[in-house]
Amino acid sequence: MKIVKYRKIYIVISMVFIIIGIAAMIFNSVKGNGAFNYDIQFTGGTSIQVDLGQAVSDEEVSQVIQDITGEAPAQIQSLEETSKIIKTKSLEVETRNEIQEALKDKYGIENDSFTIQDVSGTISSEMKKNSVLSIVISCVCMLIYVSLRFKDFNIGASSVLALCHDALIVTGSYALLRIPFNNNYIAVVLTILGYSINATIVIFDRLREDRKVIGRNNFEALVDTAVNQTLRRSIFTSLTVFFTVVCLCIWGVDSIKQFALPIAVGVVAGAYSSVFISGNIWYILASLRFKKKQAKTGKK
Repeated sequence: MKIVKYRKIYIVISMVFIIIGIAAMIFNSVKGNGAFNYDIQFTGGTSIQVDLGQAVSDEEVSQVIQDITGEAPAQIQSLEETSKIIKTKSLEVETRNEIQEALKDKYGIENDSFTIQDVSGTISSEMKKNSVLSIVISCVCMLIYVSLRFKDFNIGASSVLALCHDALIVTGSYALLRIPFNNNYIAVVLTILGYSINATIVIFDRLREDRKVIGRNNFEALVDTAVNQTLRRSIFTSLTVFFTVVCLCIWGVDSIKQFALPIAVGVVAGAYSSVFISGNIWYILASLRFKKKQAKTGKK
């Protein structure tokens, strides 16, 4: 498979998906729905956990809330067969009491079936900062680790840029698919970064070994050979994880689906970046460095 020869095509494909995600954020913002479907963990609001004592659809519970508040809740999450977490914008005490009484009358439950709590905007702002900070720190640490391991900053930079590609596509999927944006996002992105960097390191490890046979400066052959030698492993590993996660998306409860769906997107993005993006970025950086070195040598 020719990886470097068609590098512009592979990079354009990635850019298209990233732009689609950014366009979804802009479109949602213009419509007034917010760039993301933020959970109250990020916006602040009221969380009502209730055991209804029977299996009830999310739509039925949503209708009860809507009849009282005039708006459907931001999110309803099933914990167990009979338990629900209802997340809404901040509610007044009177409105909470109305919801509580309506659910008690409809399903014959008692006060001890409810757990109601507020999430403040201050906590939400802190979570946003921590989300960004945790991802940035992870990328910096991986840049340092990979650069030291391979004694090549270009490999470290290529790996981290490929990770940024994965993070952007996963983030875009949250906007495009309106997946609830909560603290699962941090776990999803960090999981994908760890998964993707592992596949990328395998390719660069083979590239380092091939230097002894192919030569240090034959960049195109090095990338093509390393990717093709690890291609079967990359495909099989990614498919195994992808099919498992898809099963969770189909048969898991809502809270699992909200985690599994962006993971599935991230697995595909990570596999693509490992095979088609990371090596090409290294090829571009290494070629530029080699040309600069040649130019300096020529001047001397």
